[in-house]
Amino acid sequence: MTADALPEPGAARSAPDRLLAVLAAFDHDHPALSLTDISRRAGLTLTTAHRLVGALTEWGALERDADGVYHVGLRLWEVAALAPRGLALRQIALPYLEDLYEATHENVQLAVRDGDEVVYIEWLSGRSAVGVHIRVGARWPLHATGVGLALLAHGDPASQETYCQGELAAFTPYTITDGARLRRVLAEVRRTGAAVSSRQVTEDALSVAAPVRGPGGTVVAAVSVVVPRAGAQVPVLTPAVRVAARGISRALGWRPDEVSTPRAGRDSGGSGRGSLIPGRSALLPPRPTPLSAPPS
Repeated sequence: MTADALPEPGAARSAPDRLLAVLAAFDHDHPALSLTDISRRAGLTLTTAHRLVGALTEWGALERDADGVYHVGLRLWEVAALAPRGLALRQIALPYLEDLYEATHENVQLAVRDGDEVVYIEWLSGRSAVGVHIRVGARWPLHATGVGLALLAHGDPASQETYCQGELAAFTPYTITDGARLRRVLAEVRRTGAAVSSRQVTEDALSVAAPVRGPGGTVVAAVSVVVPRAGAQVPVLTPAVRVAARGISRALGWRPDEVSTPRAGRDSGGSGRGSLIPGRSALLPPRPTPLSAPPS
């Protein structure tokens, strides 16, 4: 069936639903679409798609290039920048992420939870860092990443249990796919204040993550560093990641007395940066040959 012959959804889809379907037609794999492509991916007739795309283009949510291909417009980015869990959080966290990156020269990530997934809102990486399947805006299941484990472990118990009882997708032979094992991992994350995720998405990488708290102590994000699994010094990386998370938390308005720590004396404390994070030589063994990124 051609795009022109697609039936109108009618009452089953409201006008806002159809408008959002046009925007949802765009994703990381489809950043540029023709009008026909939009019609097909949104499940709309060509006439309806033309009308909605025209309105979105006039407002600035979409932009049309010289070849007649549509892209997400700058106006939409301006609105998205107002999201408190997006650029606003990123701006507060960035100095601490940069400190952690300077200490490791490895992948440093900031993520928030959206349902059963993590969404990455910042990513710092060097040319010699271990390859990861990450980009800003990328989504991954909670159980498969360090930041996801940190976020899931501090979610409400009911949502944790629902997640553990669900299907756990595997990406490597080492990905957690057993609910009972996941429960034990989450308990350990709460006990230590950090999550360690090894070979869960790629077999050559290890992630250490820690929760970021907002006012009142609620976990609002997680920060992590991803390093080569071979030779990774988790006991040394963990305090560095926790210090970065603690610094971001303080900048967001959290105070240590608003939530109990897993064990007295395990946090480095303080709201300063820089000198609290050990240098790269203390965190990682020499790596003579940079690892190349895995194919996407």
